[in-house]
Amino acid sequence: MTTSLYRGDGTVYLTIERNERDNWIHARWQGRQTLGTVMDGGLTYVDILRADPCAKLLNDHQALIGTFTEANEWIQQVWTPIIISAGLRYIGQVVSPDVFGQLSIEDLQHRIGDMLQIQLFGTLSETQDWLRAQP
Repeated sequence: MTTSLYRGDGTVYLTIERNERDNWIHARWQGRQTLGTVMDGGLTYVDILRADPCAKLLNDHQALIGTFTEANEWIQQVWTPIIISAGLRYIGQVVSPDVFGQLSIEDLQHRIGDMLQIQLFGTLSETQDWLRAQP
């Protein structure tokens, strides 16, 4: 199952795919993100997990541009407790090549790293290997 979310101009900002073989959700973020796109994407994860529980998220920022730090408080305070109650335990994070995206995800890891396991990686293959090693 693949779900794509679109901006008002018709461009895709997030594609979410359920990887049945490896039992994780693969989320590919594209372009610049806003608080609104992060909230919509995050709540879409929640819906997918509630329909078909899964403990692992491969969060892929390879095509993400810029910062999303303004969304980190919402992710910490609202999204993380909800997604944990839906069954998520592990986030394997492919870090953006954009320095502002890197700083945003490092800030997020600091905020939520004590609530669930979030590991940052430079490549998709490293992220996949780590997720496969999780129970």
